[in-house]
Amino acid sequence: MTNGDDSAPAHATQRYAVFGQPIAHSLSPRIHAAFARQAGIELEYRAVEASLDGFVAELARFAEQGGRGANVTLPLKQHAARLCLDLSERARRADSVNTLVRHGQGWHGDSTDGAGLVRDITGRYGLDLRERRTLLVGAGGAARAVAFALIDAGIAELVIANRTSEHADALADAIGLPDRVRTRYWDDLGQWGAYDLVVNATSAGHGTQGLKLPRSLLTPRTLCYDLSYGKAAIGFLAWARSAGAERAIDGLGMLVEQAAESFALWHGQRPDTAAVYADLRAYVPGDAED
Repeated sequence: MTNGDDSAPAHATQRYAVFGQPIAHSLSPRIHAAFARQAGIELEYRAVEASLDGFVAELARFAEQGGRGANVTLPLKQHAARLCLDLSERARRADSVNTLVRHGQGWHGDSTDGAGLVRDITGRYGLDLRERRTLLVGAGGAARAVAFALIDAGIAELVIANRTSEHADALADAIGLPDRVRTRYWDDLGQWGAYDLVVNATSAGHGTQGLKLPRSLLTPRTLCYDLSYGKAAIGFLAWARSAGAERAIDGLGMLVEQAAESFALWHGQRPDTAAVYADLRAYVPGDAED
């Protein structure tokens, strides 16, 4: 799918943005600038600070200024889904939107997070997700997007744990595969064995409250993956390595891959991510085992 504003001159600067709170740290403007250089496209891509209460007004202002597409991050992904005239199948299933495409007077919503995660794990790291017993920690917008993608990628079992158990139960119910998807109470996590893959989809690393998990969740062959990157992922990755995980990876690669999926929706071509990831990895060093 390409952007829906066919009336804009081909030479005009195309306006895109990422909305979230906090957003000043976002690498998305840098990533999309690199993609645009590859494609020979002139675009403006900026970061817009938007709270839950202010998002509607900020998005409307962006549209009035000619905005043609946007990314959405914490804490706005589920809220963004409510503002769309229509949703892709993966956004509808996840009830989460991280990519907006302008169509006429409204927005089409899509979710590229899950595709970005799977592409990073299977493509960049060459790991097969099939038949892996997986623990998903968290049940918010990002967790919802990757949960469906992991199921589609063929994992054997998905266990969802969240501090608020009702949210975990709601996600499991939305997936609707009781033979493959289960929930566990937070305080009982250590009683249910170890996992092949542990995915941290919480925002614990962005605040002062750390994420404490039992070491019994891991085996020497477990892959631990944090959807966050940089400083926000350090705590979880340090725990994973100290607990003996075979690999501990941050979400920088996922960020690049989901951005490439968004870029393809907007411009009809998927950029090469290898060089962009390498550049960012040098810029955000030491937070993944590559």
